[in-house]
Parts: sequence; structure tokens; C-alpha cells
Amino acid sequence: MTRSPMGKAALLAGVLLAGLGCIDDAAGADANDGSWFKLPPIEVHGFYEMRAGYRTRKDKYAKDMSIMENRFQLDLYSYMDWGDIRVKGDFYGDLVEEQGSFDLREANVFFRPFKFMDMKIGRQILTWGTGDLIFINDLFPKDWQSYFIGRDNEYLKAPSDAVKIGLFGDWANLDIVYTPRFDPDRYIDGTRLSYWSSPMGSLAGNNAIVRTDRPDRWFGDDEIAARLYKTIKNYEVALYGYRGFWKSPGGQNAAMNQAQFPDLNVYGASVRGPVGKGIGNIEAGYYDSADDRGGKNALINNSEMRYLAGYTQEIGRDLTLGLQYYVEQMLNFHSYKRALTAGPARDKYRHLTTIRLTKLLMNQNLRLSLFAYYSPSEKDAHLRPNIHYKVNDNLSWELGGNVFFGDYPNTFFGQFQNNTNIYTGWRYSF
Repeated sequence: MTRSPMGKAALLAGVLLAGLGCIDDAAGADANDGSWFKLPPIEVHGFYEMRAGYRTRKDKYAKDMSIMENRFQLDLYSYMDWGDIRVKGDFYGDLVEEQGSFDLREANVFFRPFKFMDMKIGRQILTWGTGDLIFINDLFPKDWQSYFIGRDNEYLKAPSDAVKIGLFGDWANLDIVYTPRFDPDRYIDGTRLSYWSSPMGSLAGNNAIVRTDRPDRWFGDDEIAARLYKTIKNYEVALYGYRGFWKSPGGQNAAMNQAQFPDLNVYGASVRGPVGKGIGNIEAGYYDSADDRGGKNALINNSEMRYLAGYTQEIGRDLTLGLQYYVEQMLNFHSYKRALTAGPARDKYRHLTTIRLTKLLMNQNLRLSLFAYYSPSEKDAHLRPNIHYKVNDNLSWELGGNVFFGDYPNTFFGQFQNNTNIYTGWRYSF
């Protein structure tokens, strides 16, 4: 997470604001007003939010508070003849970690050098693919800690420092994203959530903060992602490619006691479009674990195939149902079993189902929703109930929870049982 003392954060915001005023050519100023430059129009938006959450179970590896913070977001947007500029950042006081922080969410310029091309350069939030809170070909960074402690869903997507190029043609469109230095997930590391530690063979948390050997060389440890897409008779068809690293730690250096990010290549495809009265989607991806293609190293993730099928339909007035079925298939499974020396083995197939129910009431000012994951293969689940009430155009209130179940402590959701929490928050937007 991008962090700095509050004073430095304020200075950075001031410099960025000043930069907005200096970008326009001085020659564009009105010759009669005596100014050296013309200040471009700046739209200012944002919000102030208070959010609190507590665990419903005692966890000896984490604090009772899952979240307790005041957050102020400032979103600055300016448009000029040649392009657009956006700067968005969050100042927040975190009472769980007992510190003030600044998270720069966006700082980018967008322009169209040609009719068939647009570019966005700088810090930005990126997403593609067809899954609903399941990601196969979206290899942009996620913030899993925010997702599980009760922050707004927008914080599941972490920012990328990248260049995005869009090329548009009659036959197809192409998006290319180049990240000059690896942007990993904001992964579970024990600072806020307890987790299953394979090296320790037990649950762990603040007693075993994950240490990593992160690739961080500019232009040496880079990433590139591409999407080729076209709409054919109301169906969006896309091909994807990625070269980089596992976004969350996918390997271990036992000698150094460090988690690693092995090389990863991903190739995939998706289709989304009308099916009956709703919208259907299918997506697949081949995860090529380039550092261990034979699956003989038990300390590095095996290559995988990942599959997803989904369907969404309005089943009543302001009532929507969404269903998904997702499968992870480990390749070279027999090599993995032979190489495993300790700890419980993973299954060859991991099956996961999801259901989303959303009901709008009171002129759509009240939203009741439930998103639930259930794995029949691992026998664990994650429930995300939520109530969101829009008091007026500026003020909203939210109540929700993260509920985890599992028969075994080493499965993905089962490891988080002690992190079950409820949260609430008030937000004033402007």
C-alpha cells in the first residue's frame, strides 16, 4: 500500500493541484487579464467516511477490531482540449494500526493522439474479464485485506502504475497495459487477518508476518497484459494474454524463509451476452507457472486451468439473481503429490459456486444484498450480507458482514473463520 506521513501526503496533493494549473499553455491565457497562464477547469468530488467493524470470534493472532477508520477522499478531475487529468487520493486515520496514511488511488493523464488510439498514463484502476468477484484473466492488483475486513467494495481493486493503450478498428479492438515495475496484490500477510501458514503447519497472524522477496526492478520486473475484443451479434468475445508474476505469493524460498512471486504467463478467452431473459458469460484461462512447468517443485504453484460460467437475471421487480460456477484444475498433479514432503495436499480440482441476490426498495434508496461463496470440494464458505441505505443525495449508511465457515483450517475460506466480522459505516459525499 502506498503510505507516507500525513505531512508528505498533503504536500504531494498540493504539488499535484499546482501542476493542474501549469499544464495549459501560457499562450492560451487571455491577453487582457494579465495572467501568465489560464487555470483549467477543475471538478472536485470526494467523500468523508467513518467505518467500524469487530470480529465475532476471538482470534489470538489479531486485534478484536477488524476495521476502525476515518477516511477522506479527494477526487480532482480536469479536462482540456488535448486530454484529461485525474488525481484521486485517500487520507485516513487507521485506529487498528494506530497511524495516519495516504493512499494515492489515481494520478493519470488521458489523451487521444489519433482517432484510432487513446492512452492513459500513470496510476489508475484497471479491470477486465466477465466474473463477478471472481477473476481469471484480470491480472491487475487486488486488495484482499480491504475486501475481508469490511471496506467498500471499490477498494478490492488496488491501483496500477501503468500505461494503457487502446486501439480501435472495424475488425476488433485491442487494449495493451504495460506496467514497468511489478504491482502485486495487497495480499493477506498476517498484519490484519490471520491465515493458514504452510511452513508452520498451523494458523498464524501477527506472530508470523509474511516476508516476501518482491520483484521490484523498474523495466526489469515488468508486466504486460493485452485484451483483443469484438462484439459479434450482441456477444462480446475477448482473448487475453499476460506476462508477469503470480500476483499474490505463489512460492517459497525455504532457505531464506521468504514468500516469492514466481514467473507467470496467462492465456485466456471469454464470451458474454444475452441468454434467455438474462446475461450469460463463460471465461477460461491457462496459468503457465513458468518457473516450474513440470510441477516437480512443491514450493512453487503448479500450472493451472481455470474455468468460469455465470448467469444473471432480474427475477422480480428490482430483484436480481446472479449465479456462477468456477473450477481450478491443478496440472501435473501427480508430480505435485510426489514432490510434497509435508503438510496437507491440495485437491486436483477446486470447485466454487457463488450466488448474488440484490433487492432494491424505497424508490431504490434501500439496497439489500447477499453475495455468497461455497466450495463443495473444500467444504468452506464466505457470506457477504449487506444493507445500504441512501439517506439523501449526499449521505448514506451501510451495515454488512464477512462470515466464514470451513471444515478444515487449511482451505481458502476455512482459514479465515476467526476473521468473521460485522461492520458499519457512514459516508458523506460531495
